[in-house]
Amino acid sequence: MDGKKALTLKILDKINSNSKKYDLFKNGDNILLAISGGPDSIMMLDFFAKHSKKRNINLCICHINHMLRGKSSDKDEAFVKKLGRKYDIETISKKIDVPLIAKKKRISIEHVARLARYNFLIQTAKQKNCSLIATAHHSDDNIETVLLNLIRGTNPKGLLGIPIKRPLSGKGKKTIYAIRPLMIITRTEIMSHIKALKLLSRKDKTNEDEKYTRNWIRKTLLPLIEKKQPQFRNHIIEMCMKLNKLLESGK
Repeated sequence: MDGKKALTLKILDKINSNSKKYDLFKNGDNILLAISGGPDSIMMLDFFAKHSKKRNINLCICHINHMLRGKSSDKDEAFVKKLGRKYDIETISKKIDVPLIAKKKRISIEHVARLARYNFLIQTAKQKNCSLIATAHHSDDNIETVLLNLIRGTNPKGLLGIPIKRPLSGKGKKTIYAIRPLMIITRTEIMSHIKALKLLSRKDKTNEDEKYTRNWIRKTLLPLIEKKQPQFRNHIIEMCMKLNKLLESGK
């Protein structure tokens, strides 16, 4: 086995082991995959495609075109639909004019995009009888979220980070959960996997725009902090884990 293949198998095994540890999904589940076309979601799609037959998992792809980048957004949508055909997975997409809604309601584009995205994901999950919605958040997203919450001001729960599994809608047996199977891996590991397998993905140029606070945290703030404290990311992850354990013990 060559080094690249061994690396990808190690990463996939890491995701699978963590998914079992937190009971993210089980055999026979119907799972809606939130796929943007970016490297993170392509990594997640590759993981589930490889495990769907082994574990009798039923998959459906969902894509939201936020209409933020003109033709590029349309190309993202076309790319995801093509992926659906490649993997033989039903694909559902929708155009939502996020800039127009944000302007009318006088709230941030980021906030509108998030609300629109989750509303459509929940709606689609109900239509397709999916009890789980998988999103491609990873450990770096978790760190950025904690810092973003600190900057904006937060209560103690804002320091817990992104939950690996949480209820989104419904009650009892009709509960729809969000699951984040990639939370155990880093952005670097995702890119290593993508490159090793030569998987195509789309690049969202808005992720480079530092007018968005999250991008500024990733591109400017974190590198500055890490110059002084190289282990800063690990410290944040450890803090989140300890706080979550403390919260669980207090229940």
